[in-house]
Amino acid sequence: MARQAHIIVLGNEKGGSGKSTTAVHIAVALLHAGLTVGAIDLDGRQRSLGRYLENRAAYVRRHGLALLEPETVTIDDRTPEEDEARLAAQLEAWRTTKDAIVIDCPGRDSVLSRAAHAQADTLITPLNDSFIDFDLLGTIDPDSHKVQRPSFYSELVWQCRKQRMKRDGGSIDWVVLRTRLSHLEARNMRRVGSALDELAKRIGFRVVPGLSERVIFRELFPKGLTLLDLRQAAAAEGGLTLSQVAARQEVRDLVAGLKLPMLDERRAPAADVPSAAVA
Repeated sequence: MARQAHIIVLGNEKGGSGKSTTAVHIAVALLHAGLTVGAIDLDGRQRSLGRYLENRAAYVRRHGLALLEPETVTIDDRTPEEDEARLAAQLEAWRTTKDAIVIDCPGRDSVLSRAAHAQADTLITPLNDSFIDFDLLGTIDPDSHKVQRPSFYSELVWQCRKQRMKRDGGSIDWVVLRTRLSHLEARNMRRVGSALDELAKRIGFRVVPGLSERVIFRELFPKGLTLLDLRQAAAAEGGLTLSQVAARQEVRDLVAGLKLPMLDERRAPAADVPSAAVA
């Protein structure tokens, strides 16, 4: 039986949640695992994923490095029908030639974004650790902080899950990543966590720790680097700081928490460098 690429979709209708940064780190982690990876940017206007990987290619050429790069396609904004047809064609072209396809959706609702969601095997929703972002998933009582009902994005995912089941009988593993976590424990942080756990039981998603708020992520974008590249790029970047070591472990924990089936036997993102050796 021909292999079928595992489709990983990063979706959230709010910008600034870290979708593109997370998408690039996941794609590079899978490449480090020895998998073939295709990356698709569905935001033809902002092109955050596409620009990130263009910066990576330029940095590789400028410094003569041999960094791993996914094959990348950006679907520009045309008509909804054209965009959806181009996405379907690209998925068909890669479905039996890639191990994984990482899709970065725009931070807004669109026909193209919904089409990608309905194709997902794993749907990842990065969520800033605040009730402003939580409102995308569910509404809460302002006094008790108990979840009242699912919100519009949760309804969108529910519709896409039904489409996926009707189309091929498949299911979507929905993972919510808590991103830009504060290093200090706070009452609001605990309340958001409790609300997420309550909503997860009601509508069926898993909560996984994401990436903390760190300056390093903003510094990596112009170079197209990820935290998994820093040791290889040491000649140009210098040694790793303790903060970078901790951040890189967060990336490994994130990828492990996704429980991607094609990593079951390879176990490679965590095998990049043993934790004891990194320290």
